[in-house]
Amino acid sequence: MTTPDAYTRGQDGGGPDTPKRLIITADDFGADISVNEAVERAHTQGILTAASLMVGGAAVEDAVARARRLPGLGVGLHVVLADGAPVLPPEQIPALVGPDGRFPADMLRTALRIALSPAARAQMQAEVAAQFAAFAATGLPLDHVNAHKHFHLHPMIAAAMLRCGRQYGLRAIRVPAQPGGGMMAAWARLLARGWRARGLMTNDAVAGLTQSGAFDTPAMLAALAAIGPGLTELYTHPATRNAYDGSAAGYRYRDELAALIDPQVIAAVAASGAQTGSFARWADGPVAQQVEAA
Repeated sequence: MTTPDAYTRGQDGGGPDTPKRLIITADDFGADISVNEAVERAHTQGILTAASLMVGGAAVEDAVARARRLPGLGVGLHVVLADGAPVLPPEQIPALVGPDGRFPADMLRTALRIALSPAARAQMQAEVAAQFAAFAATGLPLDHVNAHKHFHLHPMIAAAMLRCGRQYGLRAIRVPAQPGGGMMAAWARLLARGWRARGLMTNDAVAGLTQSGAFDTPAMLAALAAIGPGLTELYTHPATRNAYDGSAAGYRYRDELAALIDPQVIAAVAASGAQTGSFARWADGPVAQQVEAA
């Protein structure tokens, strides 16, 4: 049987005696008012338990104000190094931004620059540090960390996030590994072993990754029906509009919001027998102490 301590570290699932635990997260909090509205509604009227904050987002002040009204919502840092705005002035990170001063959408090019250029790597580390500092300045407790478009699967980016996170009480990080996710899932699980060895709590599985932008009610009901023992994170992108500045083409943000507040989905969560909460609910105790001592 998986022990409580082994469970909180994330063990790629659990035995039959391991309880089902569920975190339902919305990414891109702070990107736009329509996202913030959806996060608040999905938390107060639906199943949402956590949100990942873009500290450089166009509507970050509004997001922080809403989060302060929602003490039950676990808010984490959504590190942005691709397809978004930096926190540092663009002239301080020229190897990472385009002529418009924003991080380009071409993640492969950025990943190679970080891997091959010491200057780009140092600029990435400085930007990650600035984003952690900006989150800390909000005064919100740091529930977790992840990265926009899962860029923390780049080991140098992950290392920078963990190094900075240690200063701010980081205790949990998302592992974007969905069953059947192929090489990406395998790589994520490999990295997760190192994260857990450093005292971080992780989810055992994620649902909604392959349905990004289309995680509607039928897809969410199917995901909930398939939840097994251990800690599962449902990963969502709700908004009250399907198009906003910075939105992804073809994403059905409104359908994801509708799913999060659908009575069928709410009932399915209850019927699953899963305990629900944010990362912080299960990140206390020995794991948190190890991170602080690292």
